[in-house]
Amino acid sequence: MIRTHDLRKTFRVREKGLFGPRLEKTAVDGLDLLIPPGRVTGLLGLNGAGKTSTIKILATLLRPTSGTVTLDGLDLVEHAREARRRINLIAGGERMVYGKLTGAENLRYFGRLYDVPAPVLRRRTGELLDLVGLGHAADIPVERYSRGMAQRLSIARGLVNDPAYLLLDEPTLGLDAPIARDLRRVVADLATEGRGVLLTSHYLAEVEELCRHVYVIADGRHLAEGSPAELKAATGSHRAVRVTVTNPSPGLTDRITGFVRGIGAEPQLAPTADGGLLVTVHHPEDIAGPLAGAVVGAGGAIGGLEVTEASLEDAILALADGSAGPGTGAGTGPRAAPGPRSGAGAGAGPAAPTSAGTEVAA
Repeated sequence: MIRTHDLRKTFRVREKGLFGPRLEKTAVDGLDLLIPPGRVTGLLGLNGAGKTSTIKILATLLRPTSGTVTLDGLDLVEHAREARRRINLIAGGERMVYGKLTGAENLRYFGRLYDVPAPVLRRRTGELLDLVGLGHAADIPVERYSRGMAQRLSIARGLVNDPAYLLLDEPTLGLDAPIARDLRRVVADLATEGRGVLLTSHYLAEVEELCRHVYVIADGRHLAEGSPAELKAATGSHRAVRVTVTNPSPGLTDRITGFVRGIGAEPQLAPTADGGLLVTVHHPEDIAGPLAGAVVGAGGAIGGLEVTEASLEDAILALADGSAGPGTGAGTGPRAAPGPRSGAGAGAGPAAPTSAGTEVAA
């Protein structure tokens, strides 16, 4: 299990100009996270929330300013070299592999950085290329790959050291829908195999499909956590049922309103262009049938019925806007056990072979 306690990261940034004052910016502010094996865990927030900085700390690409990060009890700061053998990072885009090398050469190169034994690496190279559907392109330079092929190769590169934990930062960014679907299937299979996966993504349907538990952060701080369904329920993000009544009347409207209030909701009533009435009800349960029955029972004629599922995006925006309050614990999971604060260095060993070029930014 990857566990963080009171994780913090600050940067010193120059305000403006070459000689402007250097100010302190907090990118990660006291985060407690748990990433267990066998589960895809989501990390969500608006741009600038601190997601990428958090992932870079977990990948040993950034040192935390304070707090602790452990992997199965191993301190990632003090034992970074050993930890890197058990984790890997995959980021969206094509920058994680080298264009002049072939697909197979890329995997062999990164495998050697991880000290994968030569016989194992030869076998694993072929297996991984087949896994991501690139066996036919093993000897083609990556600069001739399509974007989707290059991203699939990045997935294979992220598995070359057979990591117990995989960190995914926007892994399907910019990919066509069929390719993104295939990658989601691979990610789900990895969790089924027992690997721990941390996923950040702006595609919230992807998060709902893959993640059993989600952390929501803003300005580097914890806002809420829980399953996607729990987050939506905690912020009042419920499915919407819309019924169009073609023969509205004051008495009919009163009876519909009474029924809706009786199930603990408040109807939204709006006239339609053709003289009808649109009734919209937000409710956590499936009330489409009962609502339609109430309309017909009251003498109404239904011209249309639509059900829109609750949106995780609405829940995230509500949390970011503060409407649910900081620290909302929708289905709050176990918190990281208290531990000593640490500002130790990243430990000895070569730079993490998880990126061809590392940016140090919030």
